[in-house]
Amino acid sequence: MSKPTLTVEIEVDENSNLQPFFTLDDAVSGLLDGAIGLGGLTFFDVSQYVAGVSVTRGISRELERFTAGQASVALTNDTRLFDPLNTASPYAEQLLPHRQLRIQANGTPVYLGIVADWNFQYDLTGNNLSVANCVDKFRLLSQQYIEQQFFPQELPGPRMTRVLDLPEVGWSATERDIDAGHVSLAGGTVAADTNVLDYLNIVATTEDGNFFIGADGYANLQDGLTGPSSLNIVTFTSEGDGVPFTDIDVVYGSELLFNRIEVTSEPLAVQVTAEDLDSQALYGITTLTKDNLLQANLDDVTSLAVSLLNRYNEPEYRFERIGVDITELAGTVQTKLLNLDLTDASFIRFQPNNVGDIINKYAQIIGIKHNIDSKRHKMEFNFRTLDFAPFVLDDLVFGTLGGPNETYDDITVFYDDANIDYDGVITSGNKLG
Repeated sequence: MSKPTLTVEIEVDENSNLQPFFTLDDAVSGLLDGAIGLGGLTFFDVSQYVAGVSVTRGISRELERFTAGQASVALTNDTRLFDPLNTASPYAEQLLPHRQLRIQANGTPVYLGIVADWNFQYDLTGNNLSVANCVDKFRLLSQQYIEQQFFPQELPGPRMTRVLDLPEVGWSATERDIDAGHVSLAGGTVAADTNVLDYLNIVATTEDGNFFIGADGYANLQDGLTGPSSLNIVTFTSEGDGVPFTDIDVVYGSELLFNRIEVTSEPLAVQVTAEDLDSQALYGITTLTKDNLLQANLDDVTSLAVSLLNRYNEPEYRFERIGVDITELAGTVQTKLLNLDLTDASFIRFQPNNVGDIINKYAQIIGIKHNIDSKRHKMEFNFRTLDFAPFVLDDLVFGTLGGPNETYDDITVFYDDANIDYDGVITSGNKLG
């Protein structure tokens, strides 16, 4: 048992003398199926120079949008090896913004992003560092704008695919994992100069799905009805079998308490409001608003309003953060933890000070951090509770019929247009007790 093997690679180009490239007629580098590339940008291993790594991905609080993951990689620079003004260094011409940087642990992806800038820390004692500050490709989407486009009525997955395929976006077709989704988006014209990331976030919110960049750098859209899976779930525990944690933060309060939900579909020009009157009587009225969404059907607007109300109408006891030192864990356990990504489910078992009842909670990962130095590899996970989760057919935990499912009868739904006559059936998702 030891610290996972860390690999850090930066992109270099065919003009670099760091990397051998394809050479016509050469017995080794001239083989078409060999290990030598044909030129262009390729990854080059700089792991031997790494002094420290930090990675932050996801969010720390539910209801926030997933934002660009960040990474910082410190490289030993005592000999000015990583100095763009040191022309004697083979790396001098390679330290460029927007080149990709890739981090792996035991061969498992930890982070893939682009270098935003290089910072140089010089010490008169000679202990110098070159620091690559990185962001994932959400940053690129946030700096891109859609030219005026007409989109047909379609599901969120095809809509997102159309946007990523636009020439002004140019997202790689091989670097995405996009679910089709289930909510029909209205057709219509998107105005010129619409921000790409803002628009894709609206698509995801309309679906009530998750849109994020994975550890492998892929753009992900998850269907709002996919739900979590208990298959190969990781258990974090303060006692018994499972992954031991070094620290834990617990929150119980009104941070995520909303008993009045307002959802507006811009194409339908209608606002649906769902209220829990019992919750309002107990805690006062707290409102959550979702504006400018793209639903084509009133049923989907109502379903989202009711789903959000069921999720947030009571105070929440939540495991907010767990810290784990994976350095001395068994290799198989390290692999499980390193393979966890945003939106994966986990199970937490905690008995504070070994007193009283053991607290058992299912939770969904919404944030992941890595802090790595020469001796230790520490991870942190942020969570949202899975007390309320979509029903997952055949899942041993999230697909249980009967007890865990709860239908609410204290919900009031109304519309801002008196001419709307809605006779739909309001149903809840999976309520885990």
